[in-house]
Amino acid sequence: MLKEKQLSYLNGFVALLFFIAFMGAGVYLFTIATPLPIILGAISCVIAFVILTGLTIVQPNQAAVVTFFGKYLGVIRNSGFYMVTPFSSRKKVSLRVRNFNSAKLKVNDVNGNPIEIATVVVFSVVDSAKALFEVDEYETFVEIQSETALRHVASKYPYDQLDGNGFSLRGNTEEIAQELTDELQNRLAIAGVKVIESRLTHLAYSTEIASAMLQRQQAEAILSAREKIVDGAVTMVQMAIERLQTESIVELDDERKAAMINNLLVAVVSDRSAQPIINTSSLY
Repeated sequence: MLKEKQLSYLNGFVALLFFIAFMGAGVYLFTIATPLPIILGAISCVIAFVILTGLTIVQPNQAAVVTFFGKYLGVIRNSGFYMVTPFSSRKKVSLRVRNFNSAKLKVNDVNGNPIEIATVVVFSVVDSAKALFEVDEYETFVEIQSETALRHVASKYPYDQLDGNGFSLRGNTEEIAQELTDELQNRLAIAGVKVIESRLTHLAYSTEIASAMLQRQQAEAILSAREKIVDGAVTMVQMAIERLQTESIVELDDERKAAMINNLLVAVVSDRSAQPIINTSSLY
């Protein structure tokens, strides 16, 4: 497996001076109309051309991978103007941080529910030799592996955890993002790519079950609210009866206590305002 290594090089401006010198000498010798100066002038021009083939410019946050007739020589990471081995091939690789936004994928979660999910992956190339020679078109490789890792992680967890135990895609976004980042790093290490961050950008039930799941979530919310209302109502009734008995405001037998509990629970738990009925007379 190839690994990135630093290439030895010369300052490009010094090489440019040699190019100008040899080219000037060659032009001057050509002006002398004798065989030997013409031959020397031709040799001087050839040397100038050879120097010219080795000049290259490297931009900031860019690497130049140098190969010589199929042999990997090394890489230049420092920006500037340089001279490398003449007649060599230089392939430029961007080292800048880039984003990849995946398409919305339809995946089945661990419970078999179809969901739509998408992610954004922030990455950069850290080994230009691996990026060029270990995989074919590393950018396409990043895209395919990102979608594959996203499908794998999404299929390991449920969309939502009803009982609150365990991880879910909706309830543990930070943990899911970290696991996705780790899996992507393992997959993309062969391409010399470092995954800086990955985040879910879209998460929803698929359209064919979205309405049913919405009704389920609404039912769960209603049940949870009712449970809290009932707990509060029982506490309020208990406090009311204890205070009436403690302060001896009224004597309540078991029948009246049961009726009072029933009336208070109905008034508190009902989803509509209670309508009071005033009894102005009594048969007894």
